Amino acid sequence: MHIGIDVGGTNTDAVLMDGRQTLAGVKNATTPDVTSGIVQAIEGLRTGHSFDGSDISAVMIGTTHFINALVQAKRLAPTAALRLGLPATKALPPLVDWPETLTTAISARSYLAHGGYEFDGRPISPLDADELRGIAADMAANGVRSVAISSVFSPVNHDLETTAAGIVAEILGPDVAISLSHEIGRIGLLERENATIINAALRELASEIVDGLTSAVRAQGITAPIFLSQNDGTLMDEDYVRLYPVATFASGPTNSMRGAALTSGLETCAVVDIGGTTADIGLLVNGFPRETANEVKVAGVRTNFRMPDVLSIGIGGGSVVDLDTGEVGPESVGYRLTTEALVFGGSTLTATDIAVAAGRADVGDPTRVAHLDPVFVTRVLDRIAERVAEAVDRMRTSPEPIPVVAVGGGSILLPDELPLFGAVHRPENYAVANAIGASIAQVGGEIDKVYAVRPGGRDETVAGVRAEAVDKAIAAGATPGSVSIVDFDEVPIPYLPGNATRIRVKAVGDLDMAVSS
Repeated sequence: MHIGIDVGGTNTDAVLMDGRQTLAGVKNATTPDVTSGIVQAIEGLRTGHSFDGSDISAVMIGTTHFINALVQAKRLAPTAALRLGLPATKALPPLVDWPETLTTAISARSYLAHGGYEFDGRPISPLDADELRGIAADMAANGVRSVAISSVFSPVNHDLETTAAGIVAEILGPDVAISLSHEIGRIGLLERENATIINAALRELASEIVDGLTSAVRAQGITAPIFLSQNDGTLMDEDYVRLYPVATFASGPTNSMRGAALTSGLETCAVVDIGGTTADIGLLVNGFPRETANEVKVAGVRTNFRMPDVLSIGIGGGSVVDLDTGEVGPESVGYRLTTEALVFGGSTLTATDIAVAAGRADVGDPTRVAHLDPVFVTRVLDRIAERVAEAVDRMRTSPEPIPVVAVGGGSILLPDELPLFGAVHRPENYAVANAIGASIAQVGGEIDKVYAVRPGGRDETVAGVRAEAVDKAIAAGATPGSVSIVDFDEVPIPYLPGNATRIRVKAVGDLDMAVSS
C-alpha cells in the first residue's frame, strides 16, 4: 500500500491506495503550519482502513509550501545571482524585471562575469577564475547564503556553470547552497536565470520543510521513502527536493488532473478541479496535463520551467457570494469555511451555502440557509456553470467535442449538464482526486537542448535524445521496462547556421518501489 497526500490552500486531502485501488480517503482543513494537517490526514486514513507503518511502501506528497513562501515573500534566503556571459548580455542584468518586494526579501545581489556559449557550443569568452574569486569574496562579505549561477546557452554546454560553481564554493565554503540554471530551466536566458534564483532563495526552506514532513510521517510509524510531486506529474525524492524546491510549483493542479485521468478512465479530456478558493481548468492529453508553451509568471517573475497549462478562476467552495449581484468570488474564506459559512454557524454567504440550499450538498445545518430565495440560488448556480463553461471553451484548441471531468470537493457547484459541453463526468472519489493523482505519480526524465543537426543525421540525433531521456528517467528511479516517451517536440530555429534545431523529449515510467525501498 502507499499513501498520497495533497496540501491545498483550503483542504489537505489524503488517500490510502493498494496499487490503483482506493482503500480510504479523507479531507481535512489545511492547518496554518501544514505539517500537523498531514499528521491528522494519516490518522484519518487509519480510522478508515487500519494499517501498520510497515504496510506502507511509499508516501507521495503534493505541497504548496514553497510557492506560498515566494508569493508571500517570507522565509527566503539571502541570495546572489551570478551570470556568465560578458561581454554579452550587459544590457539586461540579472534581477532586472523582479518586483522590489522580492529583491528586498532575498537581499538580492547581482553579478556579471565572463563566460557563456553560443547556441552551437562556441565560447563567447573564457572564464576568469580571479574575477570569480573576487565576486565570491564580495558575496561572502555581504552575507550571501545561496547562489544562483546561470550561463548563456548552458543547456547546450554546462561546463562553465559547473566550473564556476567549484570556484565560488572554494571561497564561500561548503555550507552555501549553489543552484545551476542548466539543471532547472529551459532554453531562454532570462527566464531560466529567474527560475534558478527562485530555487536558490528557497533552498534553506526546502531542507526545513522536508525535515518537517519527514518527522510528521515518521511519527506515524511509517519508515517508507517519501516523495514530493513535481509540476509535470512526476515524483522526486527528499534529496532532490532539497536541491530543486522550485520543481514543486503548480503540482496541485497537476495531481488533480492525473487523479481525474485514473478515476474517470479518460486520458484525453478537460478537467475542472474546484477546491475551496479557485477552479483550475486544464486539458489532459494522453493522461498527462498539457504543458504551457508560454512563459510562466510566478509572484510577478517570468520563468520557463515545466508548468501545466492551467486557467484559474476565483470560484470555489469557500468563495464569497454577493447578496446583491449574485456574483461568486474571487474573495474566499479559504480554510475558515467550517467556521465562517452560514451552514456552519458563521455569517458569510459562501458558494457552499448555495450548494446546500439547492440540495446539491449535505453538510452543516441546512436550516441556516432555508431563508435563501430559490430564484437567487438558481441564478448563482447558473452563473457558476456559465463561467466554468466559458473557461473550458477558452482552454480547448479545436471546436471538436471534449468530455469534461469534474473533481475536487467544490465540484458540487457544477450541474450534471454543462453549457456547450453536455454531461459532466464525476468519477468515484472525485473529492480527493488530487491526493489520488499524487499517489500514482510516476518518475520522469526530460531533455531540452538545441542541436546542430548534420545533413542526413536527423534520425540518429533524435534517437540519441530519446535514449538520453529514457536513461534520465531510469536514473531518477523508474522501472526500466515501464518507461515510454510521452512528449516529443522538434522545432527548427531559423536564422542560425548549421541546421539548428531545438529538440525536447520527455520520458516517464512507473516508480520502482523495490529500488526506492
